Amino acid sequence: MTITDFHPTAPARSIRTFHPRRGRMSPRQTGALQRLWPRYGLTVPKVPGTPVEPDVLFPRRAPLVLEIGSGMGDATVAMASADPDRDYLAVEVHTPGIANLLDLVEQQSLSNVRVAEGDALDLVSGLPADSLDAVHIFFPDPWPKSRHHKRRIIQPGHVALLRSRLAAGGTLHCATDWAEYADAMRRTLDADPGLVNPHDGFAPRPAHRPVTRFERRALAAGRPVADLVYRRC
Repeated sequence: MTITDFHPTAPARSIRTFHPRRGRMSPRQTGALQRLWPRYGLTVPKVPGTPVEPDVLFPRRAPLVLEIGSGMGDATVAMASADPDRDYLAVEVHTPGIANLLDLVEQQSLSNVRVAEGDALDLVSGLPADSLDAVHIFFPDPWPKSRHHKRRIIQPGHVALLRSRLAAGGTLHCATDWAEYADAMRRTLDADPGLVNPHDGFAPRPAHRPVTRFERRALAAGRPVADLVYRRC
């Protein structure tokens, strides 16, 4: 495989929930993408709803965690390494982040991580119902301007789709450092009839969610982080 074989997907969805961006890659990241994409990578189908079978991606049957917006991959690799009994499917649109995650997976010899490139909602629409043990959405784009709120990933229609792919008892875990978005997330998740909040409002910070560089910068800037953890009924 050459670097030209990796083609970032042009999402079919008319309203994107993310900023599409490519960015520069280091030689290390370029090499990781060339070597590892054929083994660990999945290009999200351009047609929403195209079936994506987890059994084809992983060599075993295990509970599956979906990481939406894995960034540079540090948190995904830390959680997957500490949680070997579950498989992790990370979806990202930022090419250097995908390459960096692949490099980290190789460094730690992880067999329970796969990386998808493309629109997370298109990927979710193709997954079987009840196929996910957890969905993690950590620090999604807050789209702070009111006219852009329609682009937020946590809104009723998207939550209903995510919930339909969770198995009974599965968790939807969100985290944000944007206070207004945290309140909006909580209202949206509280209103979903198929989700329950086992906490009285925001959740205590779960120990399994690693502190990333992004979170440390947010805390240094005085932006507290809110966690929301909901379970499917």
